[in-house]
Amino acid sequence: MEIIMSVVIGFLFMAAVYLMLSKSLIRIIIGTGLLSHGAHLLLLTMGGLGGESPPVVADGVSVSDYADPLPQALILTAIVISFAVTSFFLVVAYRAYQELGTDNMELLKGTEDHE
Repeated sequence: MEIIMSVVIGFLFMAAVYLMLSKSLIRIIIGTGLLSHGAHLLLLTMGGLGGESPPVVADGVSVSDYADPLPQALILTAIVISFAVTSFFLVVAYRAYQELGTDNMELLKGTEDHE
């Protein structure tokens, strides 16, 4: 299962970098979202996918059967932070599109004449 997750993580990182190198602002935002999803899967995979029992002490369950709660807590925190950052990026992009009428990064750059 770790091999499949590694391939999925690699594909997400590849797609994120491709989208982030484009000139459209909305594609860059989608790329950062994919990059954060890839990082979440990476944390989950590095934490280990094993463990069928919840991390609650109970009789009859060995210590090796517990799921590790630390990667899950880190991923939950990272999901909340990435949602907030993506929301902020979308609001800034919408406002820039309202003001300038484009989402092309080449046209959003300032020129030397307008300093």
